[in-house]
Amino acid sequence: MKPSRPNVLFIVVDDHRHDCLSCVDPQSARTPVLDALAAGGAHFRGARIVGGANGAVCVPSRAALHTGCAPQEALTPRPPALTNNTNVIASDRVLLGEAFRSAGYTTFATGKWHNDGAAFNRAFAGGEALLFGGMSDHINPPLQDYDPSGVYPAARAQPRKGFSTELFAEAAIRFLERQPADEPFFLSVAFTSPHDPRTPPAEWRALYDDDAIALPPNCWAEHPFNNGELIVRDEQLAASPRDPAEVRRHVAEDYGMISHHDAQIGRILDALEPSGRRNDTIVVYVSDHGLGLGQHGLMGKQSVYEHSVRVPLIVNGPGVPAGRAVDADVYSFRLFATLCELAGVTRPASVSADSLVPWFAGEESVEPHFSHYRERQAAVKAGPWKLIRYYPPAEARVQLFNLASDPWEMRDRSEEAELAEKRARLEILLEAWRARELGA
Repeated sequence: MKPSRPNVLFIVVDDHRHDCLSCVDPQSARTPVLDALAAGGAHFRGARIVGGANGAVCVPSRAALHTGCAPQEALTPRPPALTNNTNVIASDRVLLGEAFRSAGYTTFATGKWHNDGAAFNRAFAGGEALLFGGMSDHINPPLQDYDPSGVYPAARAQPRKGFSTELFAEAAIRFLERQPADEPFFLSVAFTSPHDPRTPPAEWRALYDDDAIALPPNCWAEHPFNNGELIVRDEQLAASPRDPAEVRRHVAEDYGMISHHDAQIGRILDALEPSGRRNDTIVVYVSDHGLGLGQHGLMGKQSVYEHSVRVPLIVNGPGVPAGRAVDADVYSFRLFATLCELAGVTRPASVSADSLVPWFAGEESVEPHFSHYRERQAAVKAGPWKLIRYYPPAEARVQLFNLASDPWEMRDRSEEAELAEKRARLEILLEAWRARELGA
């Protein structure tokens, strides 16, 4: 017997840049499973994040995904939004799993949770192979299982033999095998892949020859000015000035990690087939943020360039048209309202971002999208134009790009006299948003 409502498989990965899919760039990571999901569903190619006030950008980004509102609304204490390094999700925000749990779904999670344990237990009634925190080695990672108390001390985590991606996939498969076929579920799988240390299993690393990796034109030896975050941990992962050979190695390792977790997602999808639940399951694939990997001379995600704020976002399953490619800019945390609408779950009042379901029918709208990194970088994108402003401790300056003609953000046009009015309008938009949303 099938459940009366669709199941949800919610897959979140760590550090996957938007264009590292073979259906976007055939020269990048080989992702046949994700390509098939995109072809059979909706692929939001313009999905992006707001960023946040934390050097670990995954903290605010994941809080946004799980609350359906911007990070500055999701995290507590608030304000100030510019300097808030907390990982605690506000108790007045209903979580995605919590909404489905209240609607009678079995909620279960495996993998990474970079927010607080109390919020995790509000969202999920069970979990296995859980990683609380930002990162770990992928081989024999320190994991723990669900604790009804909601307390997940780091000291309790123990190394679990295996590779993180496979351990999380296997926990998800075990859940699916024991879940009654007539009871709807919300299953969260949060891979730590492809986050560093990028150590894909040998067979997956062997797919990519470093020397054959094509680097984009904005892979520079160094960033041309102080953006306020040039010595953070992520930027120490490669020598500076950047050596193209070393950057190619990092990219090849990243691709290997992505191809490996693509295959593990295939295993999870296969586990849905024996019970006939594959056609009754909404599958979501999204990343918490992007990554530099040498672009603009940066290795990490601590910027508001497109490589860091754009993410892959795929929705596949009942209620989602096949072959729908959406290029419009959308915030990824609109997934909360989207899933509620698709599943017939009441959308909590605390969710501030609207559903993406209208986009399935082509009802796209064009509106400015904003992002920031701590107090030192902020950006607004309106149509093809994008303005970035830097604030102390960064070098105070402005960049202006036309992404239609300059998708790699290489030609700063902020000083062109004929664009002075456009620059001024975008600066006014950006500063009004910072004042309204961030208390700047």
